[in-house]
Amino acid sequence: MSVPRTTLRRSLAAAAALPLLIAVLGACGYGSQAKTEDKTVPVAKGEKVGGLDEVKIGYFANVTHATALAGLQEGLFQKELGGTRIKSQVFNAGPSEIEALNAKAIDIGWIGPSPSINGYTKSKGQNLRIVGGSASGGVSLVVKADKIKSLDDLKGKRIATPQLGNTQDVALLNYLSEKGHKVDAATGKGDVTVVRQDNKEIPNSFKSGAIDGAWVPEPTAARLVEAGGKVLLDEKKLWKDDKFVITNIIVRQDFLKEHPDVVEAVLRGSFKTNAWITANPDKAKASINAKLKTDSGKELPAKVLDQAFKNVDVLDDPLASTLRDEAQHAVKAGLLKDPLLEGIYDLRPLNKVLKAEGKPAVDDAGLGVK
Repeated sequence: MSVPRTTLRRSLAAAAALPLLIAVLGACGYGSQAKTEDKTVPVAKGEKVGGLDEVKIGYFANVTHATALAGLQEGLFQKELGGTRIKSQVFNAGPSEIEALNAKAIDIGWIGPSPSINGYTKSKGQNLRIVGGSASGGVSLVVKADKIKSLDDLKGKRIATPQLGNTQDVALLNYLSEKGHKVDAATGKGDVTVVRQDNKEIPNSFKSGAIDGAWVPEPTAARLVEAGGKVLLDEKKLWKDDKFVITNIIVRQDFLKEHPDVVEAVLRGSFKTNAWITANPDKAKASINAKLKTDSGKELPAKVLDQAFKNVDVLDDPLASTLRDEAQHAVKAGLLKDPLLEGIYDLRPLNKVLKAEGKPAVDDAGLGVK
């Protein structure tokens, strides 16, 4: 597989920034337990899968985790799990979710590829497996059109990202580097000033003029457009075939070994949720919004939700070849020392689900467990 130069350079720095990401965010808490007051969410009933009382699931309250949001809200996961109840937790950062996974505070999680790689490598391949994909795309550079008319106008501007060293931060730093701009990764100072802010704070900074743009995931990107911003670059255009995984499904290795039928049930729920989202976009948007309100106390405006939903593609395939190529090039560049990728995937449960549904198997790009 041939990887575009932009993808390669972004991947190299992503690998280099992973230790920094852990250092900055490793002290985060385990996330907040999702609210359960929403009476529309079905309760566990029926026979328990494998006799298990409870499965602990983690995810982020954003549109790039649409599968988790809609699947939980519509009871599609619970239907597959029967009497095995779901305990969910909402996270704001990948490292804190990995920390929760390591501490057995969660069993299964929706998470980005970079923390998956870093968590697996740091544990010497002992803590997790990627068992499925969930979403591609959903990241954009949104700017103030009166200040930035083209990608050549970024010099001297202030561009925000959600966190120091997070996926979007690394993507922006590498894009700027490719364009010849010099920026100190640690401080964000340079030809372009990179401002690290929480996603929920970025729209206010954009409106006040404190920043000139932001490289952010959905729905933050759509919020900025609603505030008068212009999408200057959709990140998917930097990737081969316009596809890059923004969300994977991971599981604790010991949980997978002890409860493979539960993992399979969750993956079956994920597959059915993705199919439902694709077939019922309007209902899916309403479901996602209802779950966001439950988790955060606030719904997204219709225009914001429409834009965000349109930019995210739900999928079952984790697009493993992308992860493989990124890691290989990072090693060649000496930016990621001895990454342990062999065995990071176990797609056997997912492929079993896909086969039962009459769908083709997905590939682990040679990185699957033997």
